[in-house]
Amino acid sequence: MLMKLARLSLWNRRGTVLMTWLSLTISIALLLGIDHLRTEAKSSFTSTVSGTDLIVGARSGQLNLLLYSVFRIGNATANISWPSYQRILKHPQIDWSIPISLGDSHRGYRVMGTSDDYFNFYRYANSQPLKLAEGKVFSGVFETVLGAEVAQKLGYRIGEQISLSHGVGEVSFSQHKDKPFTVVGILARTGTPVDQTVHVKLEAIEAIHLDWQQGAPIPGRQLTAEQALAADLTPKSITAFMVGLKSRMATFTVQRQINEYKQEPLTAILPGVALAELWQMLGMVENLLLLISLLVLLAALVGMITTLLASMKERQREMAILRATGAHPWYLFVLIQLEVQIVTLLSMLSAAALLFVSLFVLQDKLAAEFGLFISLQIIKLNTLYWAGGVMVLSAVLATIPGIIAYRKALADGLTIRL
Repeated sequence: MLMKLARLSLWNRRGTVLMTWLSLTISIALLLGIDHLRTEAKSSFTSTVSGTDLIVGARSGQLNLLLYSVFRIGNATANISWPSYQRILKHPQIDWSIPISLGDSHRGYRVMGTSDDYFNFYRYANSQPLKLAEGKVFSGVFETVLGAEVAQKLGYRIGEQISLSHGVGEVSFSQHKDKPFTVVGILARTGTPVDQTVHVKLEAIEAIHLDWQQGAPIPGRQLTAEQALAADLTPKSITAFMVGLKSRMATFTVQRQINEYKQEPLTAILPGVALAELWQMLGMVENLLLLISLLVLLAALVGMITTLLASMKERQREMAILRATGAHPWYLFVLIQLEVQIVTLLSMLSAAALLFVSLFVLQDKLAAEFGLFISLQIIKLNTLYWAGGVMVLSAVLATIPGIIAYRKALADGLTIRL
């Protein structure tokens, strides 16, 4: 009987209830959406590099090594000699490695020298491999594969030629124009720093610097591209390298052995741990977004209660009639609470549906443009906590109009006021 009365009462005020329902639906969808995106964004961020067991560079802090090797931010304190790299690769537990050589750029985008293993073993997000949107992987020394953003922003197509610059500035007066590179491939968008990288062979980095010394051209010694190809292009050093192990059980053993390498000071880091540490430094922004969504939800709930309070004057006669027919004051209090809980519950259900449909529509775009691989599984333990919190908060706020209905004198609603 009470449920039927609450339903009929809401239907009788359906215009106001509809606006309240829409406001709550949007607010709850915003709260659940930000919480879900926050969780999924953290998962995507911490898997910017996926399947890599160790990243090795010259002795430095793990965040610095992570920033320049994965995000192409900053510079290494020193390089790793090629002989040391070759010796470490002979470790029986190392399955594969990806060498990384940095130091040059193209119109503000970092150039990375690497090998074919980069395209075979590099993984991101949920172990997603790199894919070519156009063209092929480089095979010649003066060939390059561009990240999706580089190709899009600079308007490059397969077959075009580009020249690299010495250093990492957007504008550079030290350029390798005498040794141009041909674009042979463009990678599909990943939403990671790969999109902002110009990829070339390790030998190419060596070739363009044969006639350079200490960051400047050697006077009187200028080699053509053909002359460079005839020279020994074995790298002298690399900036860092990524490692995949045959067994994850050996990760800490290999890490310790590399950190204790006697020939030169090296640092081996676990990328997952370093990424998690970096994410913690960005946690303030994450919490700020959550706080904003909570305030929006609170404002919507307060608006609902304000609407109920405004309607109480119009419902005085309804309440008085219920009292006159024998309804206990607690009956009116529970009726108000039930109405609020019905509206809140319907709002949560519609908010979950709205969030699911929105993610379903935007899932591919978020993955392609921002590298956010968002799961459609929005119902989690954390979501249930939020739902319970919203129901409790709405019940607490609903006590205000409920108490007014409870204390309203019978005569107030039946007295005719002129």
